[in-house]
Amino acid sequence: MNALKLLLAVGLFSIILLAACDDGSTEGDSAEGEGDTNYSEEVDYTVTGIEPGAGVTETANNTLDTYDNLDGWELEESSTVGMLAQLADAISNEEPIIVTGWIPHHKFLQYDLKMLDDPEGTMGESESAHTITRLDLEEDMPDAYELLNKFNWELEDVEQVMYEAEDSDVETAAANWVEENQDKVAEWTENIEEVDGEKIEIASMPWEAEQASAAVIEQVFSDYGYDVTVTEVDPAILFESIAGNSVDATVAPALPITQGHLYDRYEGEFVDLGPNLDGLQNGFVVPEYMDIDSIEDLESNE
Repeated sequence: MNALKLLLAVGLFSIILLAACDDGSTEGDSAEGEGDTNYSEEVDYTVTGIEPGAGVTETANNTLDTYDNLDGWELEESSTVGMLAQLADAISNEEPIIVTGWIPHHKFLQYDLKMLDDPEGTMGESESAHTITRLDLEEDMPDAYELLNKFNWELEDVEQVMYEAEDSDVETAAANWVEENQDKVAEWTENIEEVDGEKIEIASMPWEAEQASAAVIEQVFSDYGYDVTVTEVDPAILFESIAGNSVDATVAPALPITQGHLYDRYEGEFVDLGPNLDGLQNGFVVPEYMDIDSIEDLESNE
């Protein structure tokens, strides 16, 4: 009888010990989150990108070359429109997808997205959009200079204009934003006097965020009686025009990286009023429902 009790006790102890040691994991569990989904395999070791010549495409290729855990991955170059279509399709089916992205962009208002951490910093550091004027603007147009100096807004603001512009146009979206944000506009225009048709030319760039910023500042100047011209040009032409006094100002340049080489080339030939928008960033973007937070969470295609 004592031997039987001993055997039963040993058996019960073994069962308890095995249960305590079992954490529910198996040898084949993925390292990409708490579940069993291997997101790297699900996206076929592919990042969905945009146009070949874009800056974010260059940094994305550099990222694939830098991270050891991205060995065997590919960047599928497409177009901005194509990338957004694939993102929308994946989200509608709650499927995994990794895209090249940037902030600000209206997709962050449209969808619940997150940018993956980039420990190596290969997608570039956070930047700011700066307000830059020609050298003599403060003397020639002190009120216009002061308004530009006070112009400052948040990522959520510019993304709202960009998002609304998808269903209308950027001018209409900017006018609506100005009307709905009079408290913020009042901070920019404090002590600014109205004028009667004084001309001012703003240089911008042919991309959504830059267009949104230019449209808002154009609307505010127009409301104060200025005759505003917005000219969209290549970044190199923009800096050349500011330095040559052929345009008055810009609120577009991304610094210190994206247009930093042009800034350095013409430094001393313009006035930098500092950032008007902080938090510009490129990165790998995924839907929030994907249980990964960093580029390092992905797995190589061995």
